[in-house]
Amino acid sequence: MAIKSSGEFVVLKKPEDVYDFLTDPHKFAPLLPEFQSLTVQDATHFTVKVNVGISYIKGVADVKLELTEAQRAQRAQYKGQGSMAGGNVNVVAGFDLAPVENGTKVNWQGEAQVFGRLTSVAGGLLEPLGRKQVQKLIDALQAALT
Repeated sequence: MAIKSSGEFVVLKKPEDVYDFLTDPHKFAPLLPEFQSLTVQDATHFTVKVNVGISYIKGVADVKLELTEAQRAQRAQYKGQGSMAGGNVNVVAGFDLAPVENGTKVNWQGEAQVFGRLTSVAGGLLEPLGRKQVQKLIDALQAALT
């Protein structure tokens, strides 16, 4: 099952500052909904632990992420994969930055591919829950960058 979303927002910071925030896992990762912990392997690889729960499947997901595109003040993209009770997920999240008069416009897009028993158990709940979690992340990013 694929869950895709995208959108944009404007913040009153320079593109360089927004980029530096988005590419620092110590700043960015704690904003993930249900964040538990962060382990940084190197400048482009890190693992986050997040609580997950839907229906009777609850637990912790380990999501290994890599910063796959890094164009300072222009674009940051992450790709990753995670495992949790009942399934696996592949994720891609990208942020395109453009200067505007008083700050930066952030165009974001994300996709999660969910595999395994979780998709059959969660049924129609998975996509709305996924979208809700993405919106929480975007709201937290906007607040942190304000």
